[in-house]
Amino acid sequence: MLSSPGGSELEDVEDALVDGDVAYQRGTAAAALRHRDFRIVYAGTFSSNVGTWMQNVILGEYALQLTHSGFFVGLLFFGQLGPLLFLSMMGGLLADRVDRRRLLVSLQLLQGVLSFGLALVAWTSHPSHLAIVLIVFAIGVANALGAPGLSAILPTLVPREDMTGAVALMSVQMNLSRVIGPAIGGLVFAKLEAGPVFAINSATYLFAVTGLVWARYPRYANARGADHTEHRLLSGVRIARADPVIRYVLLSLFTFSFFSLAFVGIMPIIATYNLDMSKGVYALLYATFGFGAAAGAFTVGTFFARRSKVALVRPGFVAFAVALAAFGLVRNNPAAFVIAGLLGYAYFVVVTCLSTILQKQLRNEERGRVMALWIMAFGGTVPLGVLIAGPFAKAHSTQILLIGAAWALVLALRSGGRSLREKGAPDD
Repeated sequence: MLSSPGGSELEDVEDALVDGDVAYQRGTAAAALRHRDFRIVYAGTFSSNVGTWMQNVILGEYALQLTHSGFFVGLLFFGQLGPLLFLSMMGGLLADRVDRRRLLVSLQLLQGVLSFGLALVAWTSHPSHLAIVLIVFAIGVANALGAPGLSAILPTLVPREDMTGAVALMSVQMNLSRVIGPAIGGLVFAKLEAGPVFAINSATYLFAVTGLVWARYPRYANARGADHTEHRLLSGVRIARADPVIRYVLLSLFTFSFFSLAFVGIMPIIATYNLDMSKGVYALLYATFGFGAAAGAFTVGTFFARRSKVALVRPGFVAFAVALAAFGLVRNNPAAFVIAGLLGYAYFVVVTCLSTILQKQLRNEERGRVMALWIMAFGGTVPLGVLIAGPFAKAHSTQILLIGAAWALVLALRSGGRSLREKGAPDD
């Protein structure tokens, strides 16, 4: 029988006293890492995400090298993440209704096989553009069906008191993988082209599979006695509409992703045409952005662990708007690297705070379906914005980024701490 994550709370305190450790604060990253199963899943997904970001970042530069087309860059980015917009609710439903371990392991293995297939196509002398699009889209579908399940098991690995640290650490690992993956991928791509990058990514899925098999966590959501309407695909939407805090978080993230985050997908075009960067250097620019994002997520889980996440949202949006505008206007490479780091920092302070607010507002039996909406907003809406912006990015990237900055300021205006607390947001 699986033990409850919360049941180890007293054991954690006793361990700290017996080992002579300084008493740790609940809700910090250090507290989250004291839980064995969280550590296992964390390590497995971290290793796998390094490979994923090797592929994701190099794929954009590879697409631009093959076609010199902003539309093709946007199309592949949409293939990677666009399925999140359409299939995340189905993935959330599966996460709440089927064996989560079998679902997640199967989908991770499938993505590994497909990534190796992408490597084989890239190794040919004349890679098929159609085959690349179809394989990338298939990987995106598998990711969309599995992502809600990965988000849903996170709160079962730590007690509620350590949720802030766990959410921050997951954000840190995702963004550190954005640093390590692109840095490695850029070097491999510059020396050996794209095929080896995709093959290495294929192998890293085995780390995620190992973690998911080894860790102990509830394999079902234990929601069998829920209301009969709960089996319906759109039940997550009904849950969100009924709770003003959940509704605020999701609507903010949907619009933020669409208007303000298109720069993530068109960054290869910005690096090539605005900054005149050579092959492989773009990956280092993206790695700098990822380093800033990791620092932002880490800050929320450490220095800001005891600060109200509700109070951090507004200044986070303002800082992001300033950094995004500067990134759109800069034409100097050293300055672009500095600004990219600051942009990543502000970006993930906002996202980590919103994620923490949402996770604390949810019950376990509804978590999979509502986190599917989060993933749709966070991952699925961005590629839609990139797909629209891609054809115009060569000539109008500055205007695209300035529009995104202006919308972030609009969101800052409607993100006051007092109004969020009145909606019922947890002020911790």
